[in-house]
Amino acid sequence: MHGELTTLGLKVAPSTVWEILKQEGVDPAPERASTTWADFLRTQAEALVACDFIAPATIAGQRLYILAVIEHATRRIRVLGTTAHPAAAWVSQAKRSLVMDLEDAGCRVQFLIRDRDGKFPALVNEILAEAGIQTVLIGIRMPRMNSIMERWVQTCRRELLDRCLIWNERHLRHALAEYEKFYNEHRAHQALDQAAPLRGVPGPILEPARILDLNVSRRDRLGGILHEYSHAA
Repeated sequence: MHGELTTLGLKVAPSTVWEILKQEGVDPAPERASTTWADFLRTQAEALVACDFIAPATIAGQRLYILAVIEHATRRIRVLGTTAHPAAAWVSQAKRSLVMDLEDAGCRVQFLIRDRDGKFPALVNEILAEAGIQTVLIGIRMPRMNSIMERWVQTCRRELLDRCLIWNERHLRHALAEYEKFYNEHRAHQALDQAAPLRGVPGPILEPARILDLNVSRRDRLGGILHEYSHAA
């Protein structure tokens, strides 16, 4: 701080800067040297993914489990699979598939954020570590530390699971495949300035004639639960 003031031509004693920082409640160095969680998420976004389980029920009351992963920087979602029995072998294989998928996509992930759910076996951490991915556990009962993943879970429930009666696991897989495609390729995201994870923002329409004669078509997914709008051919 003192150095920056000096570059602006302002002559202030270092002790004065120190006192002002203390009065304003700003910890002087070295206390401020530690990185906050928010700083970590922001600076490492390109290298971060997060995962979580969702546990919807079928209309017959059977509990199913969805394992999904989201990329922090792009918000791209990957549904790794569904199962009625999230055994250690199933979860481990899902993580192996994730590692291969990330490698094929050229994603240079270094950290995976997750909670302390007992459904994640110790082998998962080993699989990720072999791929150069460090597992970062959030605090106990602190879901806000995994807020981006938690927001997707809420969005998936609100836009899909709460509006679609799930008959069985096969039906759930079909619904999730449709929703994953919709979410990644069409749905606008405020965090991406209204782009989608796999779609940029189209250029603005500048010709008045095109605006007056706008021809828009709608595509329905899952019987009208999801809508996609585009210019008609």
